[in-house]
Amino acid sequence: MISRRSLMGAVGAALAATPFSTRHAQAALAEGPFEITRTEAEWRAMLSDAEYAVLREAGTERAYTSPLNDETRDGLFHCRGCDLPLYSSETKFDSGTGWPSFYEALPDAIGTMEDRSFLLMVRTECHCARCGSHLGHIFEDGPEPTGMRHCINGVALRFQPA
Repeated sequence: MISRRSLMGAVGAALAATPFSTRHAQAALAEGPFEITRTEAEWRAMLSDAEYAVLREAGTERAYTSPLNDETRDGLFHCRGCDLPLYSSETKFDSGTGWPSFYEALPDAIGTMEDRSFLLMVRTECHCARCGSHLGHIFEDGPEPTGMRHCINGVALRFQPA
């Protein structure tokens, strides 16, 4: 029988050995082709540090820090990187996770790819179809009619009221 200490040590060692870096995200962003492309210097000049970390390095903002999580007005949520409309307020719902959540994107607005950046976990990452910016992840625990939850970083979005 394995002790708790041994198990925790093994898990810690495995996590330390996992290649968790932004290289995975940056490689995915570079795959394109995307309609809008910019140099790293251009992205850095137009985005805040927090926006850059999420959109270009596939980071995650802390839960419950985005004012868009509580946004309830009618309108559209656009990509912060290129202003493409991504989500309608009609598909937004309160998932209780601390990030803006939607049950579907606007047609042709997002792309997806497999994300294996966490040990023993496969997720579906979503990005802007026009500029490739990382938005968040999609999970299969959302409400009807799709059963999907697009868990999106608020810092990756700009809200345009109707």
